Amino acid sequence: MTITVSSPTTTARRTLTVCGGAHALHDGFTDLLNVLYPLLQSQFGLSYGAIGALKTCYSGAMATGQIPSGLLAERFGGVRILALGTLVIAGGYALAGLSGSLYGVIAGLILAGLGASTQHPIGSSLVAAAYHGPRSRTALGTYNFTGDVGKVLLPALFALVAASLGWQQALVVMAALAVVGAGMIIASLKPIVMHGKAEPSKVVAGQDRPWAYWLLFSIHIADDLVRTGFLIFLPFLLRNKGADLPTIGLGLSLLFAGGAAGKLVMGWVGQKLGVVPSVLLTEIATTLLILAALPLPLDYALPLLPAVGLMLNGTSSVLYGTIPEFVSPERRTKAFAVFYTGGSVAGATGPLLFGLLGDVIGLTTALVAVACVALTTVPMVWALRPAFADD
Repeated sequence: MTITVSSPTTTARRTLTVCGGAHALHDGFTDLLNVLYPLLQSQFGLSYGAIGALKTCYSGAMATGQIPSGLLAERFGGVRILALGTLVIAGGYALAGLSGSLYGVIAGLILAGLGASTQHPIGSSLVAAAYHGPRSRTALGTYNFTGDVGKVLLPALFALVAASLGWQQALVVMAALAVVGAGMIIASLKPIVMHGKAEPSKVVAGQDRPWAYWLLFSIHIADDLVRTGFLIFLPFLLRNKGADLPTIGLGLSLLFAGGAAGKLVMGWVGQKLGVVPSVLLTEIATTLLILAALPLPLDYALPLLPAVGLMLNGTSSVLYGTIPEFVSPERRTKAFAVFYTGGSVAGATGPLLFGLLGDVIGLTTALVAVACVALTTVPMVWALRPAFADD
């Protein structure tokens, strides 16, 4: 798989721009669901376990579609599949909004999850192929940052529209925005075409080190469990502290703004300090910050959320940027697809398990459990040290 180029620098920048724009849209469409869940709970009388099951429908569909999306991208072109996936998201949100029933919402979330499965494996592989050597980690960090731009903007926009028009109409508005986004992606199709096998001159070979890749994968799973577990509970935590719907949207935007900064800051820190110290820092700090936020009143908890987001999301840039170091170029598309699929599986099962736990032991205690899961990464990160001693 390659990117056809007329100028390497121009094409690399164009690739990052298109993939970053798709990332912003898809991640924003995914995370606005965290604003939707409390509204669905109020309308349909759902338990935390049921809310977790809704999240599982979406994330499970995303996990199912990621490896097939990579295969389709190799056959038909990455940008085409990205655009198609964005249209599928539009169809899912339109179905959920127009039906107004719980079964319609479930069907819409499954459809939207399938559409969202196209973005991560395709975008990451394109960016990794366009930027080589040390530039790859920086480019992937920028690419990850663009996803958080969408997470900052779209949940807040959805909250404002839902507060004015209702959640059903807000979903239809988001569907229309997805159609516009698909058009913008497909307009960039001609300059960026994926086909064939990688040209040796365009890539820098990484070593195949399966043990290091799978250890990185395991850290990623634990990190995603913490992230999705905290996200599923945060709107309810804020509501219990007295937040209304726009304030919940603000809280999520503050968290995602910190997450966006974390993608950039920790990408830089990862280059300066190394992967192992950086990930130890983010995971331990994540635990401490979540625990600190629990007893605080709303006016003090909100300003803490950017710091939580910075650490909660900071790990991912370091992890994603390290994949090319452990996988040879011809295996990268599959490696990224498997990596993201694992994260989606964690994102599908984590909210369900934590939701059921919350029904049994309560919201606050369940969040304590979520925070402690981050500490399980510490021995795994420590075991990864020999992979970097070889470099």
